[in-house]
Amino acid sequence: MITPFKEDGSVNYQVAEKLAAHLVEQGTDTVVVCGTTGESPTLTWDEESQLFQVVQKAVAGKAKVIAGTGSNSTQEAISATQKVAKLGVDGSLQVVPYYNKPPQEGLYNHFQAIAKSSPDLPVMLYNVPTRTGQNLQPETVARLAEIPNIVAIKEASGSFEQGSQVRRLTPPDFAIYSGEDSFTLALLALGATGVVSVSSHLVGLELRQMIQAFQAGQIDLARDIHLKLFPLFKVLFCTANPIPLKAALKLQGWDVGSPRPPLSELPMELEQQVKTVLQDLSLL
Repeated sequence: MITPFKEDGSVNYQVAEKLAAHLVEQGTDTVVVCGTTGESPTLTWDEESQLFQVVQKAVAGKAKVIAGTGSNSTQEAISATQKVAKLGVDGSLQVVPYYNKPPQEGLYNHFQAIAKSSPDLPVMLYNVPTRTGQNLQPETVARLAEIPNIVAIKEASGSFEQGSQVRRLTPPDFAIYSGEDSFTLALLALGATGVVSVSSHLVGLELRQMIQAFQAGQIDLARDIHLKLFPLFKVLFCTANPIPLKAALKLQGWDVGSPRPPLSELPMELEQQVKTVLQDLSLL
């Protein structure tokens, strides 16, 4: 979920509440708060804490909430995870530590320490090498999957070979989620469960239909939905996420504000590309 901001750059909690409720109405069964799409690097802990609570209230009884509490500091991630556990969220999203590029043993120790610090809170690993500079190898994922409360991975390596290896090496009840909308259908074929989605802000019901169609053996229908939505999947990453998504939501009338620096507004020519795709899909 994106984080809406006001004109002065402060978090718009009122819009966040409305958007969370809207996402659930449009097919989302779990809302990830303060992840990459939520601009987590520029949020303070106080802002994050309030967002978690606002979203929890907005979706109570209708959807789960996963809190993004990852960090490239193990102790900082432990502290944030323990705090959200006390808030009663349903799980935490733990990104591969960024910039410092730890080796695989360091990654294992990092995630193990976080999981053990809050043993009753389910953990979803998040592998996105293009942003973190380091790849969480399938063999390391398999070791981590042996820890009882590490239950899933958001796989955004962009490699079907890696997705295949993760599925092959982990137990059937270890859930794999696509970290990129355009790879969801292919990863479902490799044994994935669903997607941690960006485009669900705009086409949540159709994404849900695609996944359910695939699971019901209606492969042609699932493929048709994927191909229909593919231009949207691509245009939402015409520059750094969530810049295009916020522009798309503003075109739909959502008062989500601008991205926080160092992110910037979407250039006019790219906004026109987004607008054209939205019009083609009857989303405007």
